[in-house]
Amino acid sequence: MPFHRTTLRVRFGELDPYNHVNHAVYLAYLEAGRTEAMEDAGIAIQDLAAMGWNVVITDVVVKFKAPAVAGDTLTIETGIEQLGAVTGRWVQRILRGDQVLVEAEIRAGSVDATGRPKRMTPEVKARFTPLLIEA
Repeated sequence: MPFHRTTLRVRFGELDPYNHVNHAVYLAYLEAGRTEAMEDAGIAIQDLAAMGWNVVITDVVVKFKAPAVAGDTLTIETGIEQLGAVTGRWVQRILRGDQVLVEAEIRAGSVDATGRPKRMTPEVKARFTPLLIEA
């Protein structure tokens, strides 16, 4: 399966004093990419929570390669590289055209409403399979 693609435009308020996108803002961009990918795959966070499932981020590794600036149109590519019974490894890239600006690896876990690890049922796991990519 190819990466899911989300497009957004950099806004002036997201810039640091050097007129680059602030490093912390990239985390919000990555979150927007994952959320939109899940929604497009038919996985609404609210629906999972109502069923007793929560997805939590446990680890984030981000590599910054080049800065984005105000007015840039960015594409966030999102996919799941590995999906286990409780954890998954998401991979994401932020691009300006063909230029890779950011690469990220995110580990996420499945937990219940109290935050305890919870194995995904086959039905819940099947909801995430459209986002699996070929490594």
